[in-house]
Amino acid sequence: MTALPDNPPISDADRDKAVERLQEAFAEGHISREEMDERLHRVLTAGTRADLAAPLASLPEVNPESAPTLAAATGRLVRRGPWRVPRAFKVVSAFGRVRLDLSKAVIEHPVIDIELGLGTGGAKITVPREAVVDIDGLTGGWKDVSYTPPRRSHLGSPVIRITGTTGFGRLRIRHARR
Repeated sequence: MTALPDNPPISDADRDKAVERLQEAFAEGHISREEMDERLHRVLTAGTRADLAAPLASLPEVNPESAPTLAAATGRLVRRGPWRVPRAFKVVSAFGRVRLDLSKAVIEHPVIDIELGLGTGGAKITVPREAVVDIDGLTGGWKDVSYTPPRRSHLGSPVIRITGTTGFGRLRIRHARR
């Protein structure tokens, strides 16, 4: 299929975003498994933006501004134990210390997006042992981000995407122990 100037071809990144959006819609109960399978086939065989738009048309709009925010100007911000992790959320701290422990948290989504906005305070994030961590969208400040991925990853494990900025603070990410 030849793309017209007003209907450009899609990139692999466009296709990946569409697949992720369909998977999230299924995980959130907006579409059935059969409907997701049919739409995934249409997305994977799409050649142009118009072809890609059709399978996504009836899905609810994603509004990143509506993501909940955990904030601390000073002091500590701590989340641990069996807390329910939202699909996407922001963590903002000007001078405080952030401690997020996802090891015992209730994770209902295949992908969790955490957007950091750290000032001078540091952060420590503990993820489940089998989680896959993606820090490609993270911009470090003055101090390094400390993260060592596990030797092997598990198929079907949750993906924790951490984006944003670390400012002058240090960020440590570690996997939970047994």
